[in-house]
Amino acid sequence: MKKFLTALSFIFIPFSLSISQSSEFIVPGENLITDGIPDIPSSLAAELEKYTQSKSAIFCDWHPERKEMIISTRFGNTSQLSYLNYPLEETQQITFFDEPVRSAIYEPIRGEYFLFYKDTGGDEFRQIYRFDVADGKVTLLTKGGREQNGSIEWIKGSDKIAYTSTRRNGSDRDIYIMNPKFPESDSVFMELKGGGWGIIDCSADGKNLLLMEFFSSTVSHYHIADLTNGNLTPLISNSGEEVYYGNAVFSADGKGLFFITDKDHEFKTLAYMNLTDNSIRFLSENTTGDTEGMRLSPDGKHLAYTVNESGQSVLYILNTASGVSKKIDKLPVGLYSSLSFHNNSEDLAVSVSSSRSTRDIYVYNLNSDEVTVWTESDMGGLIPDELSIPELIKWKSFDGLEISGFYYKPPVKFEGKRPVIIDVHGGPESQSRPGFIGSMNYYVNELGIAVIFPNVRGSSGFGKKFLKLDNGYNRKNSVKDIGALLDWIALQPDLDAERVMVMGGSYGGYMALAVSVDYAERIRCAVDIVGISNFNTFLKNTESYRTDLRRVEYGDERDPEMYEFLEKISPLNNADKITKPILIVQGGNDPRVPRTEAEQMMKTIKSIGGTVWYLEAKDEGHGFAKKSNADFQRYVTVMFVRKYLLGESK
Repeated sequence: MKKFLTALSFIFIPFSLSISQSSEFIVPGENLITDGIPDIPSSLAAELEKYTQSKSAIFCDWHPERKEMIISTRFGNTSQLSYLNYPLEETQQITFFDEPVRSAIYEPIRGEYFLFYKDTGGDEFRQIYRFDVADGKVTLLTKGGREQNGSIEWIKGSDKIAYTSTRRNGSDRDIYIMNPKFPESDSVFMELKGGGWGIIDCSADGKNLLLMEFFSSTVSHYHIADLTNGNLTPLISNSGEEVYYGNAVFSADGKGLFFITDKDHEFKTLAYMNLTDNSIRFLSENTTGDTEGMRLSPDGKHLAYTVNESGQSVLYILNTASGVSKKIDKLPVGLYSSLSFHNNSEDLAVSVSSSRSTRDIYVYNLNSDEVTVWTESDMGGLIPDELSIPELIKWKSFDGLEISGFYYKPPVKFEGKRPVIIDVHGGPESQSRPGFIGSMNYYVNELGIAVIFPNVRGSSGFGKKFLKLDNGYNRKNSVKDIGALLDWIALQPDLDAERVMVMGGSYGGYMALAVSVDYAERIRCAVDIVGISNFNTFLKNTESYRTDLRRVEYGDERDPEMYEFLEKISPLNNADKITKPILIVQGGNDPRVPRTEAEQMMKTIKSIGGTVWYLEAKDEGHGFAKKSNADFQRYVTVMFVRKYLLGESK
């Protein structure tokens, strides 16, 4: 069982709540818009307390000289940066903002300062800031307007960074170069067309940037930007072939490129490209899951990478000289992310989470073959051994395609057929995996509700053919996959097909609405969180740097036939078929799925006499990031579940 150590502990100081508690009811603050939501008893906050207090540790960066790191974890209401100077140390908080801060990038020579991103109210217009370690001074480096800045990459052998920004017109991501010590040095290096550009590496000699141009989850290209003359050269000619090229890094000698691709493979695979003739050699032959992340050691001798095997992560270390990979089984079973080598090329930081553990940071030493635990995050009173370990389930859809998901079973103390929550992931190219479900454990442990996280067609992790099965005119086939899951539930002796709720966020929110339209008689209620209600209005109003990328997935609404199809399948235009209660949750500053999608759905349901609860946070974006807002959302959702899924009178 996880020990409650002091790695991420802190003295609790009450933060400024967006909600206030009277003697009887929890009263929403001025930042929250509510409609149709009944009074929430104050007793509910105490009931959910231990399910809302867990934390996680996000690895940000190693110090370039010392074996120390910066991490991000929640302090009070938001995630902030803190120093961690040795394993299981009590952290030293660095940043103290009202908005979350989850990233830090050290100046790579002496670590005299680091850079971080921060937006406002979840609007995702990330600005770049410099934090001077000596005196704690924070300096805004970018312009601070409606621009999205990102992809920071240090130019090797210099004191400059390259980064991308939509500053010029809000749609295209250009490349800028700046010395962070002198923000006035900021200048445009290269103007680009499209919102899918990103910088992924800089060559060791500091002469070239490696760029990725992202078109969709199945198509992307690499380009080389010459820093000496400004030339942009495509690295690979695809000749119309749909190939995904992902995470990549120059080899230490500059003669090649390690990268992840699905070229000539069904699953994303680790590969090496010889830059002399662009020949490709594949380094892993995973046939059941994707190679996910990778990181090259600073000395170039080892490359760490992870493979998704049946939802769990497996870590491998590749010897770049011999081409031989070694499987590392020293880490806990779970989901791995944020791989990062220290400059000593021996210590590899890995973030690990599981169904019984929030995200924590482990360090694997290549020389000793030993693992050191650096953080043990507070579980907020949850007992790991009492949390459900998900079971992989599979069912056949309408066309015979096998669909799978993860099933969190309630404890055996709950007798009889159990009600079900189906929680659909977003993306739609994301993947539900057997991870920590946080406050969702309340439904499983306290209310005896079974929770199923399906991976409908279009989910990642099942090969590129599966990934494309929901694109364009095939959109409703993924909704039918949920219909087939409802059939599966009806056959299970321990599940109650008469008490099913479907919920989801982002694309999952659309799925919740679509299931409410197509399978209204087979569900009790639904929860739509920042979901799409009409694809045409969504494509019109989403931020312009995202529009073309989303058209590849959903269809180009400028085509009259596609426009009519999207109108036909959009839940907004089928609201009369929604006969069960809906809870709609929205962030007022959401740049991805604008608040208008939620507002128009709410108003339409109300106009036809339907039952709808509506919650909007004016200071949030694509989901609630501030704990006070997230807590209020949880209280509302629990009330909704009790009333409409469980049929409780209170």
